[in-house]
Amino acid sequence: MAITKVWLDESNDECVSCGACEAVCGAVFSVPEKMVVKAGVDFSKYEADIKDAAESCPPGVIKFK
Repeated sequence: MAITKVWLDESNDECVSCGACEAVCGAVFSVPEKMVVKAGVDFSKYEADIKDAAESCPPGVIKFK
């Protein structure tokens, strides 16, 4: 199933702005002060990297479906 949505979920923990997501998948994530998902990205092109970024996120706040 293709990834169609990626977001920051801080309901349990907060983004620590470590930049790990941007290092793994800079095409999708940016960390100016807090992680943001770039607009207009075709997530299907970066599925493996999005999953890797979510797994490497220390507080686990990257979600996707």
